[in-house]
Amino acid sequence: MMGDMTSTHDLSHAPAPTAKTTDPQGVSHATVATGAGWSRDIWLLLVVLCGALFLDGLDISMVGVALPSIGADLGLNPSTLQWIVSGYVLGYGGLLLLGGRSSDLLGRRRVFLGAVLVFGLASVVSAVLSDPTALIALRFVKGVAAAFTVPAGLSIITTTFAEGPARNRALSIYTVCGASGFSLGLVFGGLLTELGWRATFLLPGPVALLLAAAGWRLVPRVAAQERIRLRDFDLLGAVSVTGALLLAVYAVVEAPSRGWASPVTLASFAVAAALAATFVVTELRHPAPLVRLGILRSVHLVHANLSGAAMFGAYAAFQFLVTIYLQSSLGWSPLAMALGFLPAGLLVVASSTKIDRVLDRFGTQRLIAVGLTAFVVAYALFLRVQPGASYWVFLLPTMLLLGFGFALTFPSINSQATAGVADHEQGLASGLVNTSVQVGGAAMMAVVTAILGSASAEGGAPVPGELLPGMVTGVAVVVGLVVLAAIGSWVVVARMARSARVAQRDAFLATERVRVDA
Repeated sequence: MMGDMTSTHDLSHAPAPTAKTTDPQGVSHATVATGAGWSRDIWLLLVVLCGALFLDGLDISMVGVALPSIGADLGLNPSTLQWIVSGYVLGYGGLLLLGGRSSDLLGRRRVFLGAVLVFGLASVVSAVLSDPTALIALRFVKGVAAAFTVPAGLSIITTTFAEGPARNRALSIYTVCGASGFSLGLVFGGLLTELGWRATFLLPGPVALLLAAAGWRLVPRVAAQERIRLRDFDLLGAVSVTGALLLAVYAVVEAPSRGWASPVTLASFAVAAALAATFVVTELRHPAPLVRLGILRSVHLVHANLSGAAMFGAYAAFQFLVTIYLQSSLGWSPLAMALGFLPAGLLVVASSTKIDRVLDRFGTQRLIAVGLTAFVVAYALFLRVQPGASYWVFLLPTMLLLGFGFALTFPSINSQATAGVADHEQGLASGLVNTSVQVGGAAMMAVVTAILGSASAEGGAPVPGELLPGMVTGVAVVVGLVVLAAIGSWVVVARMARSARVAQRDAFLATERVRVDA
């Protein structure tokens, strides 16, 4: 990390176990060195950092539950509704790497507190808006704030807790809080939407403002880099890739109503392609690119990124379709829908503290392949859905398999994405996989929204109590995506096993040659 960490307050009231570490700039600072005996202020600091991550998961999950209520109140169709989620994930995914770079250049404390404050203010303001454009714009702003909060918060943890038991414990707590936020967001979203969808937008606001106030005292002060140049941020790279993603999603979502061959659709795709090309050229030529493209030569890293995109893309699209179906067609309450999805989240939370042993025993590639296969079966089972089918038949088996799949794939993907990567590019690798996850979600939501839009354009109006027009096709596309991802993962597993056999054979032959020569 760039800059020096100097605390204006004592992070430990008692003599806390600390060690000296040195960042890439050669600046040493104290870190918590053991996994036990943490002081009150260390715990409070961790609460603030985990609270910010918890809010990120909570927010997107709560709003997802509230989508049908928002659509009914504001008169929005699915094409517009999906932007309330996509605006957030595109702001988050598109600018996540810039958020990490800014944390390094401007200082972790400054970026973290500023981003949490923006997140809180945007939440409060969005709760009183009724204009769809302004609402979507603020969702994008909140996604951007999260893109700066998450890498800064993670950086504060890795510089406060020394590598080893202390950091492992802190990161374990941090990860569980993120997973818990998404799972509990379903329940909170259901409860709050019963009061009114605006409550789901408002709740994160006061909490974020309280976290920012507490963080002002607790987060260690870090000096920013003394000389900062605008070119150090690679703003062109960040703007071009985010613009390309926004335009591509817009083109796909609007194509059913405008026509796939309409001038607006074709122009949107063309500009998106030009912006994507600009991003690639910028990253190749920039002295400090957001993404060093050479890192993509790693097969394991690319496998993790593609698997992450497929994993979250499939789930985001599935949840979008099923949320609208359950509430708008079957008449489920938001709380009933949230509780219906909850088993998957509970399985993930329950397994989060033990999955490291499974990773050590079986390896990430196998677990990703098994997890994606579980997704294939889960989504395929949902294709049996029929009007009047009970929850125990058409949804619960899918939720249990999704929970099992997420418990295996999510930690495996994150672990594999950074394995074997040089220390100075760990942040880049971690940022890339998180970006892939968010972009996958936005892309697949755009695809299923286009499918729903095409079905509606062909005269298929939704009928209460019946399947949504285009819903089965949308779920079938989700199944197709995870089938391709699962096949790709099993190919990687087969290649890995073949390479291991070749290495074992070569080692045996080398040993035999040595024995014969002796």
